[in-house]
Amino acid sequence: MQYRKFGRSGVEVSGLGFGMMRLPILDGDSAKIHEEKTAEMVHYAVGQGVNYIDTAYSYHREQSEIVVGKVLKQGLRERVYLATKCPVWQVKSRADFDSLLDTQLKKLQSDHIDMYLLHGLNKDRWPTLVDADVFGFLDKAKLDRRIRFAGYSFHDDVATFKTIVESYGWDFCQIQFNYMDEHFQAGVEGLRYASRKGMAVVVMEPLRGGRLVKNVPPAVQAVWDTASVKRSPAEWGLRWVWNHPEVSVVLSGMGAMEQVKENIRTAQTAFPNSLTAEELTLFDKVREAYRSRVKIPCTKCEYCQPCPQGIKIPDLFEYYNNAHMYNSVADLARHYDRLKSEAGDIASCAGCGSCEEKCPQNLPVRQLLKELHAELTRKT
Repeated sequence: MQYRKFGRSGVEVSGLGFGMMRLPILDGDSAKIHEEKTAEMVHYAVGQGVNYIDTAYSYHREQSEIVVGKVLKQGLRERVYLATKCPVWQVKSRADFDSLLDTQLKKLQSDHIDMYLLHGLNKDRWPTLVDADVFGFLDKAKLDRRIRFAGYSFHDDVATFKTIVESYGWDFCQIQFNYMDEHFQAGVEGLRYASRKGMAVVVMEPLRGGRLVKNVPPAVQAVWDTASVKRSPAEWGLRWVWNHPEVSVVLSGMGAMEQVKENIRTAQTAFPNSLTAEELTLFDKVREAYRSRVKIPCTKCEYCQPCPQGIKIPDLFEYYNNAHMYNSVADLARHYDRLKSEAGDIASCAGCGSCEEKCPQNLPVRQLLKELHAELTRKT
């Protein structure tokens, strides 16, 4: 296992971190974690040198921390750095921070948490946390040794990311980063910015939630097949992230033993700056192959907003394009009810045409919405 410095903390962590968000389950119920399989995978990973375990209050419908606590009690707690996350959407006051942390410590059966994160920060949540004295809470929790290192996970634009970086003496952050999201959210700019500040950077979604390895489009696989060194899409994706020297830990949500073993093998030789110029060019070709699958040339300028019917047209087009890029339209259709709650019901379109009048791309928005609705509601 390779180890990397965790920012300015003085500790070293395994390049591969075990994410406890996609554990094996029973009866198709995410709250029913298969504890025996999970314990087997974690014991194997720690035995191979993995020393970073990442969970959160909300994972597996609030059951992940409980199972992690049980597994680490089996002689593993002192061999790993334990990370978990505060569900900041539940915080309204300073007292909420302390109550949640104390609950998490009990669930994890530990007297301290090594890496404690504020979960899913963005520009909307951040002011509420500041008003609730988040800095005072973190200072006190570190002082009384309930937590060792303070950080946050992030989902917003890079400007907001930098604002939060500058607000406190953070030890680390966690960002989404993969070869398709190089300039998405915090992106490579945020990665390097945080690193220059002495912060460790933990990477989540290195394989875009599995989208870069499941149902790989034939045109994309054809590009991978041209490489002189044969690797799986998962290995290519992880190697791209590990190639960045600013990355401290790459989290993988592993749900099967074969995934654990493959990722450990990859981590052993995926060093910073180890990809060749030829291999980096290969990623450019893969990106091009994915992006050629985009169905709607929407630039998300949002000139069409607000829609009189409350339909978030740019968001819907983005979801649809991503589903086509990653060969996952069927998954999007299965979650259409949730999509409607987030972005509006396409069926409510009144056909007023105000969106088309404002669209600088001259897109036939009304027709595209009809086609999108038909595909997402098609009976199979």
